[in-house]
Amino acid sequence: MDDSEFGKEDQRGFWKPNSLIRYPDVFVWPPNLLGVLRWVPNYLFPLGIAYALLALVVWTWLTPSIPRMQTLSADWILYIFARNVAFITLVVGGQHVWLYVKKAQGTSFKYNRKWPAPKAPGFAFGSQLKDNLFWAFCSGVPIWTAWEVLTLWLYSNGYIAGLVSTDNPIWFVALWFMVPLLHELHFFCIHRMIHWPPLYKRIHKIHHRNINPGPWSGLSMHPIEHLIYFSGFLIYWIVPAHPLHFMHLSLMAGLAPAQGHTGFDRIVIGKNSAVHLPYYAHYLHHRLFEVNYADGTIPFDKWFGSFHDGSAASDEALKARRRGGIR
Repeated sequence: MDDSEFGKEDQRGFWKPNSLIRYPDVFVWPPNLLGVLRWVPNYLFPLGIAYALLALVVWTWLTPSIPRMQTLSADWILYIFARNVAFITLVVGGQHVWLYVKKAQGTSFKYNRKWPAPKAPGFAFGSQLKDNLFWAFCSGVPIWTAWEVLTLWLYSNGYIAGLVSTDNPIWFVALWFMVPLLHELHFFCIHRMIHWPPLYKRIHKIHHRNINPGPWSGLSMHPIEHLIYFSGFLIYWIVPAHPLHFMHLSLMAGLAPAQGHTGFDRIVIGKNSAVHLPYYAHYLHHRLFEVNYADGTIPFDKWFGSFHDGSAASDEALKARRRGGIR
């Protein structure tokens, strides 16, 4: 599949899509009903529905029973940990093997045409891949599991308010629909916070070493950042919800960073077809650091002056912000 139909290389050799980044017409005034209707299919398909269905499968068949989870015990905690290890290995590892080991589509649709260097002194173990694997498996998955286990234990014992789908089916569906938006709200808040220079230097810098990211870069974080990142579970300690809702959030938080860090605009799945990954904004964040802290739908970066749409005008605006000392 020829990526020149969808984008081109700039003067520095970076591939960029033809279309500039733009927010959907959802959070606008006056309300734009047609814009919302155009946005919904892209919001749901393919990744939104995929994570919702995966949450249904995981809660129904791959999660211990509520009576069993009322007591904290090593057997079911280790089961949750092993399940999360399996998921991250299959989902993230699968993307890495396809795109970076087999190089199944070469550099087609790759933003940075260069491959990560096999030897990278700035990373742990002198390797970006080994560094990413270390932080993902030795910090990311254990902390993800700890947040999930604690939330399931609290729910099983009635310490946090639950929601029965038959009692209020409209709110149940609405809350399920809002899971990615709630995740986005939480992500922007904590992401902007850890770009505060003292926190960036001590915590977030580990993640930002991945200027040319790959799938394993998504969960390559300092343990304190993992604690903060997975604290999105706290939403459902406050908002009454069904376990499906926080399972959906859990799987998105644990697995979706891979899609956001592939470094590719599309994954080619056939001679003339590809799955679009709407994460060019986040790729620019890794390359430019001080732009696009948000994650897609809610226009936080527009509201707070850190939006970069991929244009030369945005490059100039960023230079002006830097000259003024504005982060």
